[in-house]
Amino acid sequence: MSRTTNLNIRNVAIIAHVDHGKTTLIDHMLRQCGTFRTGQHVNERIMDNLELERERGITIAAKNCALFWKDTKINVIDTPGHADFGGEVERALKMADGAILLVDASEGPLPQTRFVLRKALEGGLKIIVVINKIDRQDARPAEVLQELYDLFIDLGANDEQIDFPVVYAVGREGSASLKLEEQGADLSVLLDQILQHIPGPAYDAKEPLQMLICNLAYSDYLGRLAIGRIFNGSVKKGDSLVCMTHDHQVVSSKISSLQAYDGLALCSVESAAPGDIVVLAGVEDVQIGDTVCARETPKALRRIVVDEPTISMLFTINTSPLTGTEGTFVQSRKLRERLMKEVLHNVALRVEEDTSAERFIVKGRGEFQMAILIETMRREGFELAVGRPQIITKEHNGAVCEPIEHLFIDCGDQFSGIVTEKLLSRRGRLINLVNHETGRVRLEFSIPSRSLIGYRSEFLTDTKGTGIMNSELLGYEPYRGEFASRTTGSLVSDRAGNAVAYALFHLEPRGVLFVVPGDVVYAGMIVGEHNRDNDLRVNPCKEKKLSNMRAAGKDENIQLSPVLPMTLERAIEFIREDELVEVTPKSIRLRKA
Repeated sequence: MSRTTNLNIRNVAIIAHVDHGKTTLIDHMLRQCGTFRTGQHVNERIMDNLELERERGITIAAKNCALFWKDTKINVIDTPGHADFGGEVERALKMADGAILLVDASEGPLPQTRFVLRKALEGGLKIIVVINKIDRQDARPAEVLQELYDLFIDLGANDEQIDFPVVYAVGREGSASLKLEEQGADLSVLLDQILQHIPGPAYDAKEPLQMLICNLAYSDYLGRLAIGRIFNGSVKKGDSLVCMTHDHQVVSSKISSLQAYDGLALCSVESAAPGDIVVLAGVEDVQIGDTVCARETPKALRRIVVDEPTISMLFTINTSPLTGTEGTFVQSRKLRERLMKEVLHNVALRVEEDTSAERFIVKGRGEFQMAILIETMRREGFELAVGRPQIITKEHNGAVCEPIEHLFIDCGDQFSGIVTEKLLSRRGRLINLVNHETGRVRLEFSIPSRSLIGYRSEFLTDTKGTGIMNSELLGYEPYRGEFASRTTGSLVSDRAGNAVAYALFHLEPRGVLFVVPGDVVYAGMIVGEHNRDNDLRVNPCKEKKLSNMRAAGKDENIQLSPVLPMTLERAIEFIREDELVEVTPKSIRLRKA
């Protein structure tokens, strides 16, 4: 089969661990390629256009943009750096022929670096390594480069993939150079490396149109938009095409709009060539992984395959006495519609209906992915209740197997004892310990996924907020046995009303409170964490008995300890199996199921 290469296009994904600077680097690439006019005000991290992305400083959804360098169009795909959003990485890499692997010059390759690199190597992509932030005081670029070679060998890269070009960059300043001792003026070196080392998209000139759908969007004017890459053939506006679905159904459609990326914007084009990343309107009921082909010769491409989910979570309607007081969407029908809509966009999520029509089991990669979904729904006006994350086990040769994580801990050496003790008690196994003699140590554990649910906040407390914790899925191993997770009980309100300072003051010795005076409470609502391991029913609404007798001396002054606001992640980590998190647009409450 003779393959032709389209040298006018390069499709490149940027992959990195969280916070290694890839979105900042893309900002400067766009600026230096003349995407923005002179004097135009542009936000920082312009690719992070979702509200949650800007707040948290991370990439959640894979996004496309295009820039032009030396008359060549470079389609850039920004991918998330967190393993919980691995489904985004897997579908984004389907559109690319090469990848820029960005690594922090101090931190080196971390678990998510390993995860995204493994996906890129499995896809046979050509890699350019960028060692970023070389201006850091603790930068160690030579050691990091050696760690990268070890990582490539460990992941089974072939000789061609290991022979990668290396660029040294300061992404924040928009400079790059091929030599460590030289300070680059701009990113022209990196852009030249993309043209030189990333191959143009290859296609078979004899094959008809085949376009793989890798993403979906929606426009109020055009309806559903299908985003994907043309692997063979070409497409024109107004063409009559067919869509090959997952169950091999052939659905006819007519292209009402054909758009391509120019910078961050979409521009209408009359036609698109092989290798182009385009956006089609007019293809109804299309899903990620479908193939759009010529009507005369429908021929499907291989579908996008993503890793299986490892945790599941109960989503149900809010059944508390306060239901409907703070949210717009409270019905199970609305909840079901929203979850099914999410599944269309997010290939790593699965939704199953439970025994009741009001309960749904959502399966995904991790609790962080679930927290982002819940937070997004909450901001859209949904009221719902969610249960504690549960791991998804598998059966192998009659034995129950559970997901095991490769956990990397970076903390001060004075905290290594408490961290190791806690993780060993949670069925973890220490597999490596590296001390760089800098006052910090790196610990590596093999540990069940369920052991990490609820551990992050405990870890931050133990390391006084200075520890860094990352993990990646190793695979499945036989079940390692039970362990004690939460050693405290809950303080549960026994009545409805408003919390009173007098009552809360006398409850403080019992544990840590979650409510402040004036908060609405109801029977069954968790108002605090009990010091002991059992649940305690309390009255947070009790007022001081008043009589017409004058007190001898003045009343004691009521001063309550400050209450840490309840966040979604903290609530999900805190609850037990018999408890739920009630989520509304205004509040996050805990209650007994």
